[in-house]
Amino acid sequence: MIGLSSLSPRSPSSFLGASHEEHFLVGRPLKSSLSTSEGKAIVQKRCVILSSKLSALEEAMRVRRLRELQNSVKIRKRPPLRRGKVSGPLVVPEHIPRPSYVGSNEMPELFGEHQIHDAEGIAGMRAACELAARVLDFAGTLVRPSITTNEIDKAVHNMITEAGAYPSPLGYGGFPKSVCTSVNECVCHGVPDSRQLQNGDIVNIDVTVFLNGYHGDTSKTFLCGDVNEPVKRLVKVTEECLERAISVCKDGATFKKIGKRISEHAEKFGYGVVERFVGHGIGTVFHSEPLILHHQPILTMGSIECVTWEDGWTTVTADGGRAAQFEHTILITRTGAEILTKF
Repeated sequence: MIGLSSLSPRSPSSFLGASHEEHFLVGRPLKSSLSTSEGKAIVQKRCVILSSKLSALEEAMRVRRLRELQNSVKIRKRPPLRRGKVSGPLVVPEHIPRPSYVGSNEMPELFGEHQIHDAEGIAGMRAACELAARVLDFAGTLVRPSITTNEIDKAVHNMITEAGAYPSPLGYGGFPKSVCTSVNECVCHGVPDSRQLQNGDIVNIDVTVFLNGYHGDTSKTFLCGDVNEPVKRLVKVTEECLERAISVCKDGATFKKIGKRISEHAEKFGYGVVERFVGHGIGTVFHSEPLILHHQPILTMGSIECVTWEDGWTTVTADGGRAAQFEHTILITRTGAEILTKF
């Protein structure tokens, strides 16, 4: 997914509003050794109280142990990510409608209003998001050692255009490709190139389609070949963070609840939460208000500080630590949140 770093120090991910009547959300116990039935019941209650009193200290110690474990794990050093050869943009058939920003290398201004969708708009978003979800699922089947992200880009491009849709990243602020592929320490906005995926890599594939006037946006981090357990854990926890965040989304919920769910779960495992990139409104416009601070989520195994390459897009962790990201487009209604990009 493409960011708005020229407009803001943070860049967006995807949220969606419903009809005008609906609000937009931005938004162990100690074990007993006693055997008698009566004694056991009493001791369990005491243990819960004791655990509650010690929970803050225990949690801090647990996080410290996890971080020490991560630092002590012997992982084969891999070379830092390097840019491969970037081929030219792929052709989109003339009959396929384009977003308004296509044809200009200027970064579009952030649309300053919330996109609140009526029944027709919701139907349009469902169709776009369903296609995006299918394309992402297909892209994941391509992930294997030796394939290049250029090849993934081409396959994704073809599937999108064959469905009569436009790949939203292509031409957005001059972005040269149809999908973002972020490998290993790449936090987001990776540009597909000639580099082959290696056994043990992870890669986030970020798909957005423009279908019948509506954008659908989703991303997932995939494992390539045999990935070591610490990195698998990072990917698993990142997806869990997204699920926990979505679970609190509903009409009237506050923004901070989303971030709190993400941060609390990530910190239990010693991971950092990147604050530079944010959630955003989506619909007929790719990126709009509201911006939702660091709620994609993107988690790192080390520093949350980021560096952007000279291409103006590829953003990597400053210390080379791995990063993982997951993203859905969701519809906020009076009764909760509906995931539109679930496949």
